[in-house]
Amino acid sequence: MPLDQPLFPASGRTMVRGACPHDCPDTCALHVTVENGRAVKVEGDPGHPTTNGVLCTKVARYLERTYSEARVLHPLQRIGKKGESKFRRISWDAALDAIATRFTAIAASTDGPEAIVPYSYAGTMGLLQYGSMDRRFFHKLGASLLDRTICATAGKAGYAATIGASIGIDMEEFENARLILIWGSNPIVSNLHLWSRIQEAKRRGARLIAIDPYRSQTAEKCHLHLALLPGTDAALALGVMHVLIGENLIDCDYIDRYTLGFEQLKVRVRDYAPQRVAQITGLAAEQIVELARDYGTIRPAAIRLNYGMQRHAGGGMAIRTVACLPALVGAWRDPAGGALLSSSGAYPVNGAALERPDLIWNAPRTINMSTIGNALVDADDPPIRALFVYNSNPVAVAPESARVVAGFAREDLFCVVHDVFLTDTADYADIVLPATTQLEHVDIHSSYGHLYALANNAAIAPLGEAKPNTEVFRLLAARMGFEEPCFRESDEEMARNAFLTDHPRARGLSWDTLKEKGWQRLNVPSPFAPFAHGNFPTPSGKCEFYSQTLANQGLDPLPTFIPPRESAASDPALARKYPLAMLSPPARNALNSTFANLPVFLDAEKTPSLDIHPADAASRGISDGERVRVFNDRGAMIAAARVTDKARPGVVVALSIWWRKLSPDGTNANMLTGQGLTDMGRAATFYDVLVEVQRA
Repeated sequence: MPLDQPLFPASGRTMVRGACPHDCPDTCALHVTVENGRAVKVEGDPGHPTTNGVLCTKVARYLERTYSEARVLHPLQRIGKKGESKFRRISWDAALDAIATRFTAIAASTDGPEAIVPYSYAGTMGLLQYGSMDRRFFHKLGASLLDRTICATAGKAGYAATIGASIGIDMEEFENARLILIWGSNPIVSNLHLWSRIQEAKRRGARLIAIDPYRSQTAEKCHLHLALLPGTDAALALGVMHVLIGENLIDCDYIDRYTLGFEQLKVRVRDYAPQRVAQITGLAAEQIVELARDYGTIRPAAIRLNYGMQRHAGGGMAIRTVACLPALVGAWRDPAGGALLSSSGAYPVNGAALERPDLIWNAPRTINMSTIGNALVDADDPPIRALFVYNSNPVAVAPESARVVAGFAREDLFCVVHDVFLTDTADYADIVLPATTQLEHVDIHSSYGHLYALANNAAIAPLGEAKPNTEVFRLLAARMGFEEPCFRESDEEMARNAFLTDHPRARGLSWDTLKEKGWQRLNVPSPFAPFAHGNFPTPSGKCEFYSQTLANQGLDPLPTFIPPRESAASDPALARKYPLAMLSPPARNALNSTFANLPVFLDAEKTPSLDIHPADAASRGISDGERVRVFNDRGAMIAAARVTDKARPGVVVALSIWWRKLSPDGTNANMLTGQGLTDMGRAATFYDVLVEVQRA
């Protein structure tokens, strides 16, 4: 029996406790019913306080993913040209030998092991399958490090510069708020269990305001929708501050006790009068004043901000600027007041024990995953000669697809993909390895939306010859002759050490208890008001309106507005050529590129679409339902026009992310996105895009 293979009941009916692994803040607790070795039902745990027995439409049909006829169940070797998706079945021994032989040769060459690059992200969010044995393997090998920036690093950096860590309102408290600003977020699609709390707050009389360039399903159900121009969130927040301070709608006692830099901030916001902010954001000055007065007078006031607003050139600063608002009005005094970007910083994860950075021996370079297209095409010190992709689908999800595809199509690039399906990326692989789904392996989970640690017990034996990430890298480590004991640790052993058990918030957490019960709340008070009395985890211990940390990095230490890189303000010539800003937020039936290949969801989404305002459609002679070509200097895609005022004038919205090979013209929205990075966090700028649209 393999080192880490659990025992599964061969007969009878049982319920197994698990956790949703996908890139969503809800991290639901699961009940998996197994009959005679086959999973027959996946349900939400009714006892888990945030899941409350309810799953999203995607995970509720998880069995269709696990038992899909399209699953990769055996190792494969390429026999056609890259991109043709032609493979033959091989054994695990042959696959492992091929990988180990190639990696050994590259590591011994003049290019050295840095010519080997891992590429992974959040295809699974469990602490083991996301980042443990894999990190150990590549550290020991001496491979290039990967800067995992594609989603959240700009917002995380901006929030940390202000608050100190990714800690905020307990999502369970939102139902007690009287004002909720849903800022750059669409929780109906991407945070369903928070939305149920917000609905309860609404029933109790709370006022809901959506701030979003697009009238999403969430915005449609709010009392007020402020459709600002993309990338202007920081300007709006500064305009709100201008009114709050000017009309003395602030909490002077909280500011004096628990903040740093108010006098400098007061000077800064003088430049952001509502009339000027209206010109920047496309809102009316009266709307800005009304928003500020609501925020300054209604308590408790909660802000749910999300990562969409960080995906432009000034994204880190935008998150930072909005994060200053709760301290100005003392909103943190209330458990239902303050802000929530992510709760991940509340978890004392033992990253050193999981990832073993002490195994790094060669000061390797770092490759930014958001610029993998440029790295594959242009890197020469050394060139990337091998890529191991897992937990990700970069050919579909990475920006500027043409460059990404050109890199993956290199015949001299040795590419390994470990995945559940033959994704767009797997089509370019030399070796494809079959991966397990969440029902087939062990894991331990934190969350970025709530305050509960969760266990995932394996419910069924791996289908075919599928193996989890942890086992693949154990086997490769053995093939490569890595002798350190850490390469023989089981998933159970790693799970026991996943949290810093001596940390106050982890007190009482136990892997054995987690496995049995399924979940445990972190050791934090209930209700949880983390900054009611200051104690911010910043260098000063205060909410930092002025950040010396940013100043030391050469960045503006005060909140400011950084316009999008592609806009009429920043590049008038480009805006004349491509006058429409494009956003590509998630479609309801997809999660990044996960689930986007399942027939039930393809049937629901039907075809790539582009929401365009009636005025913009009319000036281009475009009718509803007509095929249109969306293009800029980087590329083009074909979509079906949906003429609707959900998109504000000057903005088009391509709900994403489609697998390229499942779209009508073999492209998706990332043909149009660029590889420019954010002001802080070196993150992708997916929503900093100008395009033109014409009838196809």
